[in-house]
Amino acid sequence: MDEMLQVTRVGDHVLLVKINRPEKRNAINAAIAQGIGEAVKLSEEDPQIRAVVLSSTGDQSFCAGADLAEVASGNHAALLTKEGGFAGIIEAQRTKPWIVAVDAPAYGGGLEICLACDLLVASSRASFGLPEVKRGIYAGAGGVFRLPRRIPPAIAYEMLVTGESISSSRAYELGLVNRLVAPGEADAEALRMAQQIAECAPIAVQQSLKVAKRADDLDETELFAAMREAGCLVRESADAKEGTKAFLARRKPVWGGR
Repeated sequence: MDEMLQVTRVGDHVLLVKINRPEKRNAINAAIAQGIGEAVKLSEEDPQIRAVVLSSTGDQSFCAGADLAEVASGNHAALLTKEGGFAGIIEAQRTKPWIVAVDAPAYGGGLEICLACDLLVASSRASFGLPEVKRGIYAGAGGVFRLPRRIPPAIAYEMLVTGESISSSRAYELGLVNRLVAPGEADAEALRMAQQIAECAPIAVQQSLKVAKRADDLDETELFAAMREAGCLVRESADAKEGTKAFLARRKPVWGGR
């Protein structure tokens, strides 16, 4: 329990990645950035992993962003990985869905880590904000363009230029939060969601997410082409055949991820 980053397998198909540095508000240092980057690589390379949950310890701060002690010592570059950028995940290329479980305020780099994930479960004591402009800087780890993609742009613009935060209930209303739970329940609910994902065909999940993520960047003609390409991969997979057989036999499918 003393490890700053705990990576554990939950069941056969879910990986739990937990930042465990509550005394430093779960700030990202070099070891945590490297560890999250390695967790991304592990989840992508292990065919048995179908979903990942990212969370943290404590109720004071989900993650305070960069460890200012590391930045002050001139070690800021160590908070980035070659493949994943800041915290090992901000710019990571992934195919597996990541769910972030937030049970405390997520500001600055902490919110940007949330925005780098695909789904968000939050408790009622969580809140979200990008206060960088109040400190003479800006949300340079993806926040300036990812937040307007996740909530109505006008609301995102207001948050970006005022630095003001929103409650988890407001974030739920705006669609940033997928599931809103009681304090202390975020991890459990995120793991339930991960298990729901794990029960679905892995290739179908990954290809669906791949096309969906491109929805804001391509026109409909390009999206239909991307959808057809993904559809060919899904239809030709062994899992697609297994899904049909299981349905006809009225049994639970056994996915092979191929």
